[in-house]
Amino acid sequence: MEIFAWFLSAVLIENVVLSRFLGTCPFLGVSKESKSALGMGLAVTIVISISSIISYLLYTYILEKYNLEFMKTIVFILVIASLVQIIEMIIKKFFKTLYNTLGIYLPLITTNCAVLGMSQIVVDGSFSFFKVVLYSLFSGIGFLFVLIVFSNIRKKLEGAPIIKSFKNVPIALICAGLMALIISRFSGVI
Repeated sequence: MEIFAWFLSAVLIENVVLSRFLGTCPFLGVSKESKSALGMGLAVTIVISISSIISYLLYTYILEKYNLEFMKTIVFILVIASLVQIIEMIIKKFFKTLYNTLGIYLPLITTNCAVLGMSQIVVDGSFSFFKVVLYSLFSGIGFLFVLIVFSNIRKKLEGAPIIKSFKNVPIALICAGLMALIISRFSGVI
C-alpha cells in the first residue's frame, strides 16, 4: 500500500511538471504529436530514473563522506549529460525516425530542469535507496503521463474553433494551467 502511495504522490500530487513546474520546455515543445511525446517521455523517464539513482549513490557515498557536498550540482550535471549522450546514441542508431522527430529536444534533456531537479530532490529528502529508485521511476512516469495527456489535448485543439490570438502557445498554456489546477486537487489525498 505504501508503494501505491508513493506512485500516486510522484505521478499526480507532486508531478514534476504540473506541481513542481520543472521540465516545461519539452512539455510545451514536444507535446504537439503523440509519437514524439511518447519518445521524449520515455527518454526523460529513463534519464530521471538512472541519473537520480547514480546521483544519490555518488552524493551519499562520496560527496557527503568527503565533505564535497558543494560539488553536487556539477556532479549531477555530468551524470545527466553522460546518460543523455548514451541514450541519444541508442535512439539515433535504433530509432532514426524518433531521433529526427525529437530533434533539438533530445540533447536538451541534459539541461532539462526536471532531471536535475529530481536528482536534487532525492538527495535533499530523507529517502532510502529503495525509495529513491521507486520515486525517481514514478516521477519519470508522471512526466510521461502528463506529456501524453497534453499531446492528446493539443491534437484535439488543432481542429477546435479558437480565436486567432489564442491559437497554439496561448491555448496550450491555458490548458497546461487547467491541468495543473486539476492535479493540485489531489494534494489532500495522501
